[in-house]
Amino acid sequence: QRLDKSFLNQRLRNARAYDRIAGYFRSSLLEVAGEELESVQGAIRVVCNSDLSPADVATARAAKLAMRREWTASQPERLVDPPGDLPARERYRRLYQFLVSDKLQVKVLPNEAFGLIHGKAGVITLADGSQTAFLGSANETREAWRMNYETGWEDTSPEGVAWVQEEFEALWHHPMAAPLSEVIVQDIERISQRRVLFTVPAWQEQAPQDAPPDPAPAFIEAPVYRRANGLWAHQKYFIKLAYEAHHGPRGKARFILADQVGLGKTLQLAMTAMLIALTGDKPILIIAPKTLLWQWQGEMRDMLNMPSAVWDGKRWVDELGIAYPNNGVEAIRKCPRRVGIVSSGLITRRSEAADLLLSKEYDCVLLDEAHRARRKNMDRHKPYQKADPNNLLRFMQEMAPRTRSLLLATATPVQLHPIEAWDLLDVLSRGDEWVLGNAQSPWRKPEMAIPLIMDEAPPPTDLAARWDWLRNPLPPKEEGIDFQVLRRALDMPDHQAVAPGDWLGRLKRPMQRRINRLFPDFFQMHNPFIRTIIRRTRSYLEQQIDPETGEPMLDRIEVRLFGEEDHEAIPLPPYLKEAYDHAENFTKALGKRKRGMGFMKTLLLRRMGSTIYAGQKTARKMLEEWNTLEEDWEEDDDEALEGLTLTEEERAHLEAFLAALEANQEKDPKLAHVREYLFDKVWWHDGAPRRGWLDRGVIIFSQYRDSIQWLAEQLTADKRLRDEPIALYSGPQTSG
Repeated sequence: QRLDKSFLNQRLRNARAYDRIAGYFRSSLLEVAGEELESVQGAIRVVCNSDLSPADVATARAAKLAMRREWTASQPERLVDPPGDLPARERYRRLYQFLVSDKLQVKVLPNEAFGLIHGKAGVITLADGSQTAFLGSANETREAWRMNYETGWEDTSPEGVAWVQEEFEALWHHPMAAPLSEVIVQDIERISQRRVLFTVPAWQEQAPQDAPPDPAPAFIEAPVYRRANGLWAHQKYFIKLAYEAHHGPRGKARFILADQVGLGKTLQLAMTAMLIALTGDKPILIIAPKTLLWQWQGEMRDMLNMPSAVWDGKRWVDELGIAYPNNGVEAIRKCPRRVGIVSSGLITRRSEAADLLLSKEYDCVLLDEAHRARRKNMDRHKPYQKADPNNLLRFMQEMAPRTRSLLLATATPVQLHPIEAWDLLDVLSRGDEWVLGNAQSPWRKPEMAIPLIMDEAPPPTDLAARWDWLRNPLPPKEEGIDFQVLRRALDMPDHQAVAPGDWLGRLKRPMQRRINRLFPDFFQMHNPFIRTIIRRTRSYLEQQIDPETGEPMLDRIEVRLFGEEDHEAIPLPPYLKEAYDHAENFTKALGKRKRGMGFMKTLLLRRMGSTIYAGQKTARKMLEEWNTLEEDWEEDDDEALEGLTLTEEERAHLEAFLAALEANQEKDPKLAHVREYLFDKVWWHDGAPRRGWLDRGVIIFSQYRDSIQWLAEQLTADKRLRDEPIALYSGPQTSG
């Protein structure tokens, strides 16, 4: 007989309570016993299996994240697709209502606690107060109770009921049993309301009049949410800030994202670009160093399901690896995707492609590694001289008025002097008076603004002078009640950045006194730098509490550093000291006829310091042709090398450098240290010494791909590592 009709539904009708041990639990049970479950007067408690590990339930936060991963990996959306599956959608709606009302309580246990919970049993307290227990093969699913061949054994004896109840309570109160995460409960509600729209215009039409579409669906359906842990709080903050600026009174997002390395700048910018692309109709342009182009495309594809095309120097290549016909450089204007990714090298070399890019208009332009857009005449002793922009900075100055929103990314907005950050603000300000005000604004005079911000010059005391700094641009109302009141007193709309100078006369004396009260800390608290530059560090985020979770925004990662002490340094062997001297002689000779060649020495020594192999490879490239060096140095240095050929003296020094390396390639001191850490380094665990790190798993980082490729090959040749798999990761297309 069908077990739902002949057994389950009859027992549950008007029952007082239901405790259930289930291997797995699904919403389809509500299709089987929906009305009967709703008639249960007390709590329905279900304890079931999970693929969580004991580590996953060590804390409530870990359990929440782990359950979320397991839930999204099961792709629960498929149960309500196609969109017309109304019974499944209704089940999810009822399941959500059961869960939020606490009528249905679910706990999950890791398989590792007892192994798979294969025994299924339950206790039902009937309407008259009596109890019955059952054992059997049925899971808490529609298939089990209605469709499968299952066996069940009912026992109403007090001893039988007590035994099953004792088993249930042991599982329910086990230290590893974790309540079903509220994230999953919220997602059940979302799925119950989810509708599939097949075009972007259909999604845009869902928005209220004069408002942008809700970005939440685009967020929650992205792989970063469905296959990973989602976004950190600081990432959500920036995306929300930029999205609301783009669609708010300003109508533009102009920011510098300067987070510390490792805090996910690429993902923040890519998600912002995706939301802007979904709500607009003009192209999105991403400019990045050549070495990062495919990483950008891979991250957008894998984390956001976001289509894009990379200009490989000759043609467009989309996210599926499909290359489009090479119709000459003109083809750069006809990107097959809304989002195009191009190399900043095109711009630093002043190629025709750069001019073609300037012939279009954009919804958003992103520049990665924005610190490469800088003045060529940077002099910390004369920082305020008129800027001589390099090609990338000049290009961005010309591009800024051609795009609605402009986002710059760099971990180092200031390298030598705050004027470098001001140069980036100057780029953002072109076409947007909200950044530095209009052409008459004192903020556009860095020699006046920066000393005031740095507290190196006395602030103005005259009301008229203070008004000039305050009004142009007048801070938005979001910066505090004072600016809300000022804007209201001036009848100044939110979209207006600059208040005319003669409007000071409109303000009554109390308002003028309010302006004076603002000025003790105005330059430190309300300047364009802190309004426009978003910078967070890991240590800062580890100390900040996420208001949503009550937990730190980032978990603190304890790190024990080796090799930091002077006695742990790798000594420079004589043969590398010889190569070092030849590199120095080479750059001295080069510097006699070409200024600004210090970077060449830095490049040679940095590459040699990575691995002897990398230094050797770079020296060979220098001797052969400059244009093969693009991946080795920062692309903006191309300008210094235009038309440069080596003299005989310079070649001789470079050849001597190369010979010193080639003679000793197999004696790389860093390779010896890697082997020492893998096999011989002593470390302590539980008070006992252990030798070698190999069994723990080891990750080796390098700035250069050819260095880790060479290192992997050297380690593979080691007899002790003959059976050890070694993986190399350097982006989606060059890993394995």
